[in-house]
Amino acid sequence: MAETTTWRSAASRGGRQPTSATRVWRVWSSAAIVTAVVLAVLVVPPVVNLDEQAVHLADKLLPPSWEHPFGTDDVGRDLLVRCVYGLRVSLLVGVVAAVVATVVGTAVGALAAACGGWVDRIVMRLVDVFASVPHLLLGIFIVAMFRPGVWPVVISVGLTHWLSTARIVRAEVLSLRSRPYVDAAISGGASRWRVTVRHLLPGVLPQAGLAAVLMVPHAIWHESALSFLGLGLPTHQASLGTLVQGARSSLLAGDWWPTLFPGLFIIVPTLAIAGLAGAWRERINPRRRSELML
Repeated sequence: MAETTTWRSAASRGGRQPTSATRVWRVWSSAAIVTAVVLAVLVVPPVVNLDEQAVHLADKLLPPSWEHPFGTDDVGRDLLVRCVYGLRVSLLVGVVAAVVATVVGTAVGALAAACGGWVDRIVMRLVDVFASVPHLLLGIFIVAMFRPGVWPVVISVGLTHWLSTARIVRAEVLSLRSRPYVDAAISGGASRWRVTVRHLLPGVLPQAGLAAVLMVPHAIWHESALSFLGLGLPTHQASLGTLVQGARSSLLAGDWWPTLFPGLFIIVPTLAIAGLAGAWRERINPRRRSELML
């Protein structure tokens, strides 16, 4: 009877849980993909110089072959090289924007929880106000004030993705404030600033780091969406969003490879990064083995 009850409770929580072997396979496959991505963006650009303005009309829209594994685009440029260059730009935007958003969110969340009282209430109400506006809509508003480029996109993503980090850090700091060693530090005469810097912030670094890693896929998707809409990077610059945007006419003509491969470069690496972040989350808190939060 006990075994039946346990089985039913597990089924009610979402069915079978992944086995240990399945989780290990996911981690290793995600690590292999991320390693391949990092090596590609580090090795290919120094070896192959990409001329953004190059035109080879004789090689226009060639299908995948041994000479061009991903085919060529509508002006004859090799899609594999352009995808690697585009992935490098998108990763740069994603990592820098994730760091900016994590720093802002950690500072805001720690400030709200450490001060408490009316400061906490005002800060969290501001967080709620910003959270009520869709990220993409707010990002469009921000990048529209600048010329297309990398840094406007970084600023846009960084200023629209810190909200969840602020909430996580605030909750973690509030939990740490009730620990005995924090009470002992306060009783010993330590200032609020010293308690926050020496005892509270080090305790939230693992959660903040995890939030930053989980934010990288979101930032890449955000950059791709803005570039696809023509508001992110310039159309001549290789990024995953501009590659997909420039391939729309080719897709309508029946040429599928200019759209498929940049799309895969968006989906596969971001899922691999999220897979590693999920394994990190399980290691930090093994009691909460849930699906990846993408």
